Amino acid sequence: MSWTGWFIFFLIVQVIHFAGTWKLYQIAGRKAWEAAVPVYNSVVLMKIINRPWWWTILLFVPIVNLIMFPVVWVETLRSFGRNSTTDTVLGILTLGLYIYYINYTQNVTYIKDRSLKPRTSTGEWVSSILFAVVAATIVHTYIMQPFTIPTSSLEKTLLVGDFLFVSKFHYGARAPMTPIAFPMVHDTIPVVHSKSYLSEPQIPYFRLPGFQNIKHNDIVVFNWPVDTVNAFQQYGDGKYYYKPIDKKSNYVKRCVALPGDSLEVRDGYVFINGKKNDLPDRARIQFSYEVKVNGQLNPEMLYNRYDITDRYGYGNNTYRFAAISEESLNMLKNNPNVVEITRLHSEKGQWDQGIFPNNQNYPWNNDFFGPLYIPKQGATVSITPETLPLYKRVIEVYEGSELGIDNKITQSGTEVLLNGKAITNYTFKMDYYWMMGDNRNNSEDARTWGFVPFNHVVGKPVFVWMSWDGINKKVRWERLFTTVGGSGKPVSYLMYFVIVVIGWFAFDFYRKRKKGAKK
Repeated sequence: MSWTGWFIFFLIVQVIHFAGTWKLYQIAGRKAWEAAVPVYNSVVLMKIINRPWWWTILLFVPIVNLIMFPVVWVETLRSFGRNSTTDTVLGILTLGLYIYYINYTQNVTYIKDRSLKPRTSTGEWVSSILFAVVAATIVHTYIMQPFTIPTSSLEKTLLVGDFLFVSKFHYGARAPMTPIAFPMVHDTIPVVHSKSYLSEPQIPYFRLPGFQNIKHNDIVVFNWPVDTVNAFQQYGDGKYYYKPIDKKSNYVKRCVALPGDSLEVRDGYVFINGKKNDLPDRARIQFSYEVKVNGQLNPEMLYNRYDITDRYGYGNNTYRFAAISEESLNMLKNNPNVVEITRLHSEKGQWDQGIFPNNQNYPWNNDFFGPLYIPKQGATVSITPETLPLYKRVIEVYEGSELGIDNKITQSGTEVLLNGKAITNYTFKMDYYWMMGDNRNNSEDARTWGFVPFNHVVGKPVFVWMSWDGINKKVRWERLFTTVGGSGKPVSYLMYFVIVVIGWFAFDFYRKRKKGAKK
């Protein structure tokens, strides 16, 4: 739905509100016309039900308003003496339209100074839970969201089993685009494994201002652009369907190329604008290797001493490691049982059909890729039958259907047609990014599915608050409360956190004891 459609919907809601409440406004000592003025009517209603004016803001926050509207309906009924369970249930089940019945048929009295304290312990619990969910949803959506690292594509910087806090405000918090959804879950409701949202209606893309731009080598969480699977890593029943942008699966990769860059991968190493990309000192590039040995290597030694944490296979005195860093490789070379080590990689010009843009005119693979121009907002590129495979999805999907624009590209001989009209160039409406894993031969990244539009960006990982070593079945204590960014070895701030918590409880105990002594 466009902004115009939402504005019309907003006006319709205002008319419905006025028609169903104007008499109640009068009974509460207000003017009937106050129920008709958009936004102002909500501020007045908050005064009528003895709630703070800023509740009005919550009525316009997507997802949060799904909780707040039923609360306001019930509070309105109770402000006019309708306190029974039946009144509460009818108010919610009729989506507030039960207030029409009260407004036109019942002789009610306004209770100006009614008690806001729930009458039962159950009511108090429900009230507490509702507002805890509201507060958590706001934090989750606009400030900070927890994530878990399930794969090894950024291993050594982010480990499998790391639990992260991802900042939504660094790059600007994206407002929810799917307004009817279960709060604080992604595309699937846990336990029941059912879809957590309605695909329609959709709110047009909108992002609050951020305080920094994405930089080279930033680790970024984003929605997987080509996601159409029904649930990420939960069940593989082969079902595919359209998913709104904000309900696509969450991925985390390193941004190696920015809008306007020219990217190339040479023998697994990234080059930006002809210059080799230098990764931060905490990052470790990993490649796949074949290792011939005499006998077998100790699995515990491979994991704990050589820090080889990714999968591997063994047969005929040969190991095939999916990922080994340079540091681990140097240690492995000194093992007396190792006979020969060979890096596994593709040759230049060897076409991998699973690699973007999935076209034989671009015989690229994971190790040799590009050069490729990364689209920048306002930049114009030549569109020919040769360049079309690179940017067709950008034009048709990211700048087409996902923005509510019916872009359709066809070809007539050597001509490229956009919506039936011949084009020779195209100007991009958005910025795009190139996201890759440090695990170069065992990472499904942009080399597989292409560009990441900025409207798919979720946030920036900033903090590891917990880390679980699934192999050794233990907590990685040294990683708790460490920062994701920065240089040098990560430093744990767990002890500082513990000291602050103990200090707070000691202060709170002293304060309460002092207050009790005065009484």
